[in-house]
Amino acid sequence: QVQLVESGGGLVQPGGSLRLSCVASENIFNFNIMGWYRQAPGKQLELVATINVGGITNYADSVKGRFTISRDGAEKTVWLQMNSLSPEDTAVYYCNAQKPRRNYWGQGTQVTVSS
Repeated sequence: QVQLVESGGGLVQPGGSLRLSCVASENIFNFNIMGWYRQAPGKQLELVATINVGGITNYADSVKGRFTISRDGAEKTVWLQMNSLSPEDTAVYYCNAQKPRRNYWGQGTQVTVSS
């Protein structure tokens, strides 16, 4: 059973930075795509950033230029570096990993941006 364990969330002031980590229980190159999604209170789940097995990245327009997704195969980890955070980034952030016909999710980590 695939497990994805997120960490790194917390409370940060506007303009601050956080780095989220997602550690997978198996080789991350077994997945076609890995990424981060978020869900703010009262809103739908939305894509934040993804990275495919070839290393191609994709970002939501709202985070382009501020967030960076990266990975390390040896550490079986995908990171989301978040800079210039604003209150609109407040949400539960979920790690996602996809194989053909299979979709895996972490438990989520809360990110709160507030002064």
